Amino acid sequence: MRTWTIYLSGEIHTDWRDDIAAGAKARALPVVFSAPVTDHPASDDCGVAILGSEDSKVWHDRKGAQLNAIRTQTLIKAADIVIVRFGDKYRQWNAAFDAGVAAALGKPLIVNHGPDLIHPLKEVDAAALAVAETSDQIVEILDYVINGRLAGYTD
Repeated sequence: MRTWTIYLSGEIHTDWRDDIAAGAKARALPVVFSAPVTDHPASDDCGVAILGSEDSKVWHDRKGAQLNAIRTQTLIKAADIVIVRFGDKYRQWNAAFDAGVAAALGKPLIVNHGPDLIHPLKEVDAAALAVAETSDQIVEILDYVINGRLAGYTD
């Protein structure tokens, strides 16, 4: 049986990744998850912590973004499916960028957000193969795509 690689991009302020992983485990889905660094301070400061301090915040942020891009680009390229979550608390420009990279690479893209973000994310949603509001819906999508199982339906 094939093991699917799923990249989980997007907001880091809720436990949505854990919910999807738990749902996939409960269904015994053959998946491996990867994600960006979700420790916000580490992600912001990795460049200066490793390569040295910067006087300008622009270069501080640039160093961190470039190191983080090594991880995100590599993992998105290796993914079979990319899932991008947009939360309510912050604008996630990096998540939108990851969705664009996934779309440009031809990766199947699932977008996750609430109904209040339908309008601002209409272009991202248009590039996605599915738009889900909940982690449970994402687990259902994964089960269907991987196993051809649709909950509540029998042959």
